[in-house]
Amino acid sequence: MEQVRQMVQEDDDEEQQKIWSWGAGTDGQLATGRLQDEHSPQLLRSLSAFGHIISLSCGGAHVIAISTGGRVLTWGGEVLVSWAMAKWLTVYNRRLLRLWKALLLLMFLLAGITLALFQCSDSGAIFTCGDGSFGQLGHGDFKSQCSPLEVSYFGSKHIDQVACGMRHSLVLLRDNEENQVYGFGSGKRGQLGISTDKVKSTSLPQITMGLTNLKIINISANGDHSAALSADGNLYTWGRGFGRASDACVPRRFEAAFSLNEVALGWNHALLLTREGELFMLGGDRHGVLGDSQKTSLTSDVSGKSKEGVMQIIPDLMGSKVVQIAAGAEHSALVTGKKSYNGSIMTWGWGEHGQLGLGDTNDQTAPRVVSLGDKFDEKNATSRVYCGSGFSFVLRTYDVGSEKR
Repeated sequence: MEQVRQMVQEDDDEEQQKIWSWGAGTDGQLATGRLQDEHSPQLLRSLSAFGHIISLSCGGAHVIAISTGGRVLTWGGEVLVSWAMAKWLTVYNRRLLRLWKALLLLMFLLAGITLALFQCSDSGAIFTCGDGSFGQLGHGDFKSQCSPLEVSYFGSKHIDQVACGMRHSLVLLRDNEENQVYGFGSGKRGQLGISTDKVKSTSLPQITMGLTNLKIINISANGDHSAALSADGNLYTWGRGFGRASDACVPRRFEAAFSLNEVALGWNHALLLTREGELFMLGGDRHGVLGDSQKTSLTSDVSGKSKEGVMQIIPDLMGSKVVQIAAGAEHSALVTGKKSYNGSIMTWGWGEHGQLGLGDTNDQTAPRVVSLGDKFDEKNATSRVYCGSGFSFVLRTYDVGSEKR
């Protein structure tokens, strides 16, 4: 959140920005002005009218973005989500959305498959809207909401992070002594982590077991998966198992000989980025099967049982350091370091809708460089990649002011 806060304070005149999208687009989620798939990156010019985009969050077929000043934009399909405050919004009737609190600055947002969750910086409060049929909105009922409604359960407590899966939500609560994770929504695959047995659903937040004595710094959710990263670089997963691993009703620690810096979850796989910039993958046996498999043990769950999964190192990176990762339903993306591949975007996995941005609809079993058709000075540009279920976005910011200093 601190990084986002600093970005908001930067002088707009000192930066230039470009945004590209590609992949599934029949619901308007690509913001191109066309309701069709795009197999190659499309440079978007319409979003520049709303100022710099600070962050994007991609759902099943919709996108929510934050621009400078805390303005919220949304477009695409997915009934009861993308039209957050009124009605279905597509690229043809995209509207600038403002929450009703004056000067309210939104610092974090997550777009789930059929819900949206907003976090506000001034109070730490969270608001949800969209499909609530599994209790994933956290309001104590199973009703859907067409406009953001505050999750009153947390009261005045400070919310640090939020995450949305297909039918469940996670919240990271930060206090002076410890960080606690809460889950609500569907728990049929154990993705809430609130009981040693599977729970059909819960409409009120409940504490996730096994994490209360740990310093959790990041939470993630997608599909029926949930994950948390601790300050010492350990990964904890629960919910649907990856590869041959069974489902886990409570968090279990992933045993590895390295510390992790970032995790990205797909529907059937997870990307694991180490602090040294190496990239590994769990699962992914349906699309984008990779070589160099290594068997690993998933241990330290509440029941004490040991689980086996398959971890695979990502090939064909030519020693490049990875600085950021993203995962869609069954495709993956990464950003390399500026000293290698010139800060390139690379994709692999499922390609049916062109979501790999390689000009075709083929699947890829190893990362391939995406051509954005953009020549830039890598010393003064920062790129981030975002993945929806079957589409991708890239946000590239150029610090033109550095040339003047």
